[in-house]
Amino acid sequence: MEIYFDNSATTRCYDSVRDVVVKTMMEDYGNPSSMHQKGVEGEQYLKDARQIFAKILKVNEKEIYFTSGGTESNNWALVGTALANKRSGNRIISTAIEHPAVSEPLRFLEEQGFEIIKLGVDKNGQISLEELEAALTDKTILVSTMYVNNEIGAVQPVEEIARLVHRKCPGALYHVDAIQAFGKYQIFPKRIGIDLMSASGHKIHGPKGVGLMYMSEKAKVAPIILGGGQQKGMRSGTDNVSGIAGFAQAAKEIYTDREAKNISLYELKEYMIEQLKTLDRVVVHGTTDREKSAPHIINASLVGVGSEVLLHTLEDRQIYVSAGSACSTHKRSKSPTLSAIDAKKEEMESSVRFSFTEENTKEEVDTVISVLKEVLPLLRRYRAH
Repeated sequence: MEIYFDNSATTRCYDSVRDVVVKTMMEDYGNPSSMHQKGVEGEQYLKDARQIFAKILKVNEKEIYFTSGGTESNNWALVGTALANKRSGNRIISTAIEHPAVSEPLRFLEEQGFEIIKLGVDKNGQISLEELEAALTDKTILVSTMYVNNEIGAVQPVEEIARLVHRKCPGALYHVDAIQAFGKYQIFPKRIGIDLMSASGHKIHGPKGVGLMYMSEKAKVAPIILGGGQQKGMRSGTDNVSGIAGFAQAAKEIYTDREAKNISLYELKEYMIEQLKTLDRVVVHGTTDREKSAPHIINASLVGVGSEVLLHTLEDRQIYVSAGSACSTHKRSKSPTLSAIDAKKEEMESSVRFSFTEENTKEEVDTVISVLKEVLPLLRRYRAH
C-alpha cells in the first residue's frame, strides 16, 4: 500500500481536475488571444476561473492575475513592488523563515540597494508584532510574510500584521505568501488588509506550473514579464488555459466543505503527534495550538537518524515523506526555519516533515508509526557504529 505524506510538496490532482485539463488540451485547445471561435472558447475558461477565484477571495475579478506558480507570484510581488515604489523608500520587511521563493528575491533586491529587514520568530515560528512595529519606518514600501510556514506549519497573525502595517505605514503594501494556506483557510484579502497574495495550483490538488497573484487595485506593482501584453499588460505570455482551468476546478472542490475537511485534518495531525511521542527520542517542532498551527503539517526530529536516510528507508516501504522543503531538497543546507526556532543541530539533521490532505487516514498513520517502531532502533544502531 502506498502512503503519501508529502502533500506540502505537491498533491495528487483531483479526478475532476484531470478531466478539465484533458478537455482543454484535446478539445478546447484554442489560444485565448485568438479571435476565432476556438480562441473564444479558451478565453471563456479564463473568465470562468477569474469568477471562481474572485468569489472565493471576495475580490474583484480584475484583481486576479494568473502566473506560472507560487515562485513567480512571490517574485512578482517583491520585485515588482520594489521597482514601482523605489522613489518612495527602500525598506522591505520580511521574516527569517520565508520560503526561498521569497528569501532569494529579497537577496537580489538587497544587492540592488534595498534595505532588507528579516524579523526573528519565537519557538513556535511566529513573529513579534512589537518587533515589526519597531521596524516600520517612513521608508518602508513593503512587508512580506508567509501565512503558513511550509516546514513547521506555523501560522502568522496576518490580520494583526496588516492592521499594524497600514496604521503605521499607510503607503506600504502588505504581501502574503499564502501558498500553504490557500485551500485550508478562508482568506478574504480586502477584509484582512492584504494588498498582494500568492497561491499555487499544485498544493491544492491542481496542476503544477500554475498559480495566481491577487493584486489590490490600489497596489502599485511593475510587471516583470514583458511581451504580448496579456493580462492587461501586467503579465505577458500565452495564457496557460489548461493549468488555469484545472487550478480553478481544484479551488472550487477544495473549498467545498472546507471546515469539515480541516477538522478531520487537525484530528489526523493530533493523532499522529500523539503516536510520534510514544517513540523514543522524537521532538515535534512548533505548537499544536490550532490557532497558531496549520492543520496539515508536522515537523518532527527522530533524533539519531539522518533525515535522508529515514526518508529513503520509508520510501523502500512505499511511504513518502519530506526531509525539508521540496523546493530546496537538492541543495541541502541548514533549514532557516529550524535555525530561527533554535532547534538543536542533531534535531535539524534528523527532521522529517509529514503533510496531509483530506485523502489521508488514521490507518495510514498507524502503518507509518508501526514501520518507524521497526526501523528506528536498527537505523540508530547502524549510525552508532
